[in-house]
Order: sequence, then structure tokens, then C-alpha cells
Amino acid sequence: MADLGCGPGGVTARLASLGVTAFGVDASPAMIELARREYPDLRFDEGSMFALDIADGALGGVLAWYSIIHTPPEDLPAIFAECARVLAPGGHLLLGFFTTDGDSPHPVEPFDHKVSLAYRLSIDHVASLAAGAGLAETARLRREPGENERFRQGRLLARKPAAP
Repeated sequence: MADLGCGPGGVTARLASLGVTAFGVDASPAMIELARREYPDLRFDEGSMFALDIADGALGGVLAWYSIIHTPPEDLPAIFAECARVLAPGGHLLLGFFTTDGDSPHPVEPFDHKVSLAYRLSIDHVASLAAGAGLAETARLRREPGENERFRQGRLLARKPAAP
């Protein structure tokens, strides 16, 4: 499983602790350096979600946990296409993101994030982008903000159809 936008590696490490064969990918050399230092037994690669150095159909799973929130909305279809490319037939994509659902008529809402400009995305919009890349929605979840959280949270699980 690839953890795209792995940052300092905590989620990748958690997956590994649960027995998942996982590796992290992040565009930031500084984040990869932190992850490698903190979790020296795990694999972390510098790379872009737009052009993964992963063979077609090689992965059973891709996790993008809050890593698409900084992507300009017009660039999201390319990321979804790349995720679909690296997934094996029957493989799953799991996304976590801030959602607009329930408080905005817009599918995308920019907001100030402590790192850089970010976007809240409606779950319907994210599901539509996944479908456009050939991935079928399996499940979705929206939850209200927890204590000290500003926004609702969205989750989408999508699956690459099995080969005919």
C-alpha cells in the first residue's frame, strides 16, 4: 500500500504496525528525511502524486490521507488518474479530506491552512473525480468536526473494477 503525501511518516508507520506492507511517498524532501529518521525500517520515497514511480497495476491499495487538500482543484483529476493507474484490478483508494458538505453550496471551498492554501471538497465532487478516473465508490463517510476542529471531515473509499 502506498501512503501518498505521507508527511513525517506516522500513518505509514501505523499501517506497518498493523501488519500492512506499506510505504510512504511525499513531494517534500524535508518530510521524507524526517520519516526516514523516525522510522528507519520503513520505506519512504520522494515523489509526486502526479507521476508516481510505481508500475501500472502494482498496488492493492492507495491511501491519500488529507494529502489532496492542498492540490488546486483543476489538478485533482490528474491525481485520481495516477492513483487508478497504479492500482491493481480490485485495488482500493482511501481518501481523507475536509468537506464542504452541509454548509456550502459549492463543491470546492478554499481556506487558510497552517501549511498553505487548502481546499474543502464535497464528497459528491470527490466521488465524481474518482468515477472520472474509472474508480467505483464503495463507501463514504462524513463526520462533524471534533473538539478543536474547524471543519467537517470526509472519507471516500473507491475501488478499481476487477479485470473482466
